[in-house]
Amino acid sequence: MPAIPSSKPYRIGRSKTGLGLFATQKIKKGTKIIRYFGPMLDLKNKKHDDIDNKYLFEINNRWTIDGSVRKNIARYINHACRPNAESDVNSRKRKVVIRAIKTIQPGEEINYDYGTDYFKIFLKPIGCKCDHCEKKRAKKRAEARAEKLRLKLKAEKKAAKQAEKQAPKSGKKASKAVVKASKSKAASKRKAGLGSANAGPHARGTGKPTKTKSSRTRPLSRVQPKGPDLATRASST
Repeated sequence: MPAIPSSKPYRIGRSKTGLGLFATQKIKKGTKIIRYFGPMLDLKNKKHDDIDNKYLFEINNRWTIDGSVRKNIARYINHACRPNAESDVNSRKRKVVIRAIKTIQPGEEINYDYGTDYFKIFLKPIGCKCDHCEKKRAKKRAEARAEKLRLKLKAEKKAAKQAEKQAPKSGKKASKAVVKASKSKAASKRKAGLGSANAGPHARGTGKPTKTKSSRTRPLSRVQPKGPDLATRASST
């Protein structure tokens, strides 16, 4: 990792995508932060045209900077869809400078937009990991979870309504079954001679006749008159 003078307002540090460039001091809006440099590649030269890496910075249709050299500290600056810096390109001087487009606080990562072509070729296939895109993905995941939960609750509510509708029908079916069973039981009893047609005069209960009032009352015994009987009376007269 290349050494950076302490006078510079940035340092190389760990970021979500590997290494990045971070502010060590407050960088005001409009400040030129660092120059992007390296060997100049002439696209008319076939040897230069064969060079391919992630650090190529195209100035115009002919000239491109090969920023893969180790001394190019600006190559550590990562892409962002909502950046705090931008690349200021001077085609005539073949010079590129990274400039702050908003105030950058100490500790914040410095980033700029790499452009549409670079995004489509290198970042889109793997997914951009800048803060803006991470927030968008998190929002989509949250919305997807909320929609999934909503559909689940809707399905549960629908199932509960169907169960409520089916409950009275099942109750009616059960009552009909009970009535049918009782009727078949009564029919079987009649066939077996246990029905009301062959019952005694008092069918409820044991079927035995109850005792009447006369049967419950005992007859009174005839009382004999006191004193001598008639035969004794006749002899005495």
